[in-house]
Amino acid sequence: MTNSPAIELTGLSKSFDGKVAVRDMNLVVPRGSTYGLIGPNGAGKTTTIRMTLRIIDPDRGQVRILGEPLSQSSLRVMGYLPEERGIYRQMRVRRLLQFFAELKGMRTRDSNPKIAQWLERFELADRANSKVQELSKGNQQKIQFIASILHEPQIMIFDEPFSGLDPINQQILKDIIVELKRAGKTIVFSTHIIEHAERICDHVCIIAHGDKVADGTMKQVKNIRGENYIAITFDAWTREISDNLRRSVHIESVRDSGATAEITLKKGVDPQDFLRQLVQSGVRLKRFEYGEPSLEHVFLEMVGAPEDIIGEIEAAHV
Repeated sequence: MTNSPAIELTGLSKSFDGKVAVRDMNLVVPRGSTYGLIGPNGAGKTTTIRMTLRIIDPDRGQVRILGEPLSQSSLRVMGYLPEERGIYRQMRVRRLLQFFAELKGMRTRDSNPKIAQWLERFELADRANSKVQELSKGNQQKIQFIASILHEPQIMIFDEPFSGLDPINQQILKDIIVELKRAGKTIVFSTHIIEHAERICDHVCIIAHGDKVADGTMKQVKNIRGENYIAITFDAWTREISDNLRRSVHIESVRDSGATAEITLKKGVDPQDFLRQLVQSGVRLKRFEYGEPSLEHVFLEMVGAPEDIIGEIEAAHV
């Protein structure tokens, strides 16, 4: 079934001690896509991933991988980077990676060149014979990442992959994920850092309180709340400007961080009229951009949104 999705979740639900962690989750991850699960801590991202990988069983619902029901054989085409450390600290780095490769059916003569290649890529070649416990947390994270992709799985699932990495190594990991996507791999990763998802993903799902709040291509998700979105950078910002924006009858919502502001105008308000009013009030602007909102702007408006916004989201995907 070559046209079937890489991952399909139908009605997936899970509760712990009577508390709902994930509720009726329906997701379709296209083959070859980079799919982001974003949400605050405790939103249900990790639970969704663990059910997808059969680490925990759902209370109800179904998981299909490449068009087939989840099974032991389908797990072989997947690679998984857990959020928590899952490596043996007393083992030496090369032997640890050989061990994980063996678990995926790789022979040592096949895995050794790949191990050397990845250690070099992550600037860890000189630590191949070090014990894992001797590495920094960031380097342990890199070793765990290598272990998850060494067998070149078709589907790669990373739970908070950037955790513990400094900005330089975060960029290295982003570059590698983009390369894997170009090679045709399906990549799913969870994060609560919205910038990472916006820069890497072509599909995104926002999860809050165990519920799917929005789901679709990056453009579709942004367009849900993208009407009359404006980004402004002020030449000279004052507290009075901020207060006036929040009192404006033309503005539905505003997020300002000093010299910059992201604004959603009320329906029917002409952005050009709003611009003229700003200029006439004496406000000096460096930038006035009307168009697509940032994913962070959409995320902050959606998470914890009232029921009428949830209804809009559902209607937009019918």
